Amino acid sequence: MQTFKDTDWLNDALWYVRQKRDNTSKNIPEWEDLRRHASNIKAHTITHLDTYLEEFEKKALKNGIQVHWAADAAEHNKIIEKILRAKKAKKIVKSKSMLTEECELNPYLEQRGYEVIDTDLGERIVQLAKQRPSHIVLPAIHLKKEEVAKIFHDPNADPTHLTAQARISLREHFKSADVAITGVNFAVASEGAFVVCTNEGNADLGTSLAHTHIAVMGIEKVIPDMEDLGVFLRLLARSATGQEITTYTSIFKKPAQNKDIHLIIVDNGRSEILAKEEFAGALKCIRCGACMNTCPVFRRAGGHAYNYVIPGPIGSNLGAARDIKAYGKLAFASTLCGSCTAVCPVEINLHEQLLGYRNLYKQNVKERKDIYYKAAFSLLRSPLLYTTALKLAKLLPHSLYKRAWNKRRTMPKIAKKSFREYYNESH
Repeated sequence: MQTFKDTDWLNDALWYVRQKRDNTSKNIPEWEDLRRHASNIKAHTITHLDTYLEEFEKKALKNGIQVHWAADAAEHNKIIEKILRAKKAKKIVKSKSMLTEECELNPYLEQRGYEVIDTDLGERIVQLAKQRPSHIVLPAIHLKKEEVAKIFHDPNADPTHLTAQARISLREHFKSADVAITGVNFAVASEGAFVVCTNEGNADLGTSLAHTHIAVMGIEKVIPDMEDLGVFLRLLARSATGQEITTYTSIFKKPAQNKDIHLIIVDNGRSEILAKEEFAGALKCIRCGACMNTCPVFRRAGGHAYNYVIPGPIGSNLGAARDIKAYGKLAFASTLCGSCTAVCPVEINLHEQLLGYRNLYKQNVKERKDIYYKAAFSLLRSPLLYTTALKLAKLLPHSLYKRAWNKRRTMPKIAKKSFREYYNESH
C-alpha cells in the first residue's frame, strides 16, 4: 500500500499518480504518436466545430435524443430547471461534471428547492464538506481519511469502511431520484452518440434507474467518429489515473423505452477562446488532470489556491481566457517548466500559453506593485546602486523587513558581509 509523509501529503499523492501515468504510457510503444494524432484530431475538429456540431445534432435528434443549445451558464441552468419542472422532479443524482461546476448548477437548483446529490465519491465528500472540488479528476484529494470520517460523522476512518457507508447512503438516493444528470467526455458526430467515462459506475446506475437523463457538454467535446474515440479512450485513463481504461465507458445513443435523454450543448465563452488563435488550443483539453498531477506549483498549493473553477495549468489558461482581469494572475502561478505540456495527452502548449497570458495581463491590468518592480529593476541593473543598497540594508532594523514582507513569513537576517566582500577579502 502506498504511504505518504504527512508534511508532503498532496505533493506525494499527486506525484504518485503522475508516476502511474508514466509507467502505463511506457507500455504503449506508439504513445507519442497517439498524442500527436489526438492533437491533430482535436485541432481539426475545433476549427470545423460548426460542421461537426450540426452533424452531431442531426444524428442525435434522429436517434431520439432531445438537443438543447445554451449560450452561457445562465441559459444552461434555466434549460435544466425547465426540464425538471416539466418532469415534476424534485431529486436529482448527478455524476461528475466540471461543466455543471462551471455553471454553478448545484446552488442554482438548491436555491429553487431541488435536492441535488453528487454521486461520485470524491464529489459527494466535498459536497458534504461544503467545498468545491480541488482537482478535476480527484476532487477530494486534499482531504485525508480522518477528515473524511469527520465529514461522514463516523468514528471509523478506514477507507474501505467509509466507502461502504457512502455506497449504502448513495444507493438510497439512486433509488429515489427523479432525474440523473451527467457530463459528457466525448460526443461522436457520425453516430449522434455521446460517451461518459467513470470509475465508480455512478453515472450508469443513475441513468439506469431514473426515467430522465440530462447530459451536459461543452461545444469542444465533439469528435468526428468512432475511430477517433478509440484514440482518446487509450489516452484518457492512462493520463488521468494511470489506468489502461476507465472502469465504465458508456456510450449513450438513444433513450431506452419509456425514458428520455436531454442533451445540452453549451458555449459559455468557448467561442471567444476559439477566436483567439494563440490560445484556441486550450479547447483540445480532454479533462484528464495530468497537468495538475505534474505541476510543481499545483502539487504544493492545491486546487483551492486557484480562484477559477478549474485549477492547475489548464485552469489558469481557461480562467485567463474567460476574464483576464479576474483570473489573469493565475498565469503567474507557474514555473513555466513545461512539464504540463510534456504530459498533456493532446499536446496543448500550456506553459507557452501561460506566458502569453502573463503578457496579456500586463497589457490590460496596471497594479501598484508595478512601480516597485520598476524600482527593483533599476536597482538590480546598477552594480553601484545594488552594493549601496546592501550596505544601507544592514543599518535598518530587522523588524522593518518583517512588517514589510509579511507577519506570517520569516524574513532572513541580512548577512554581515556580502559574497562580494568575502570574495574581495580572499583575493
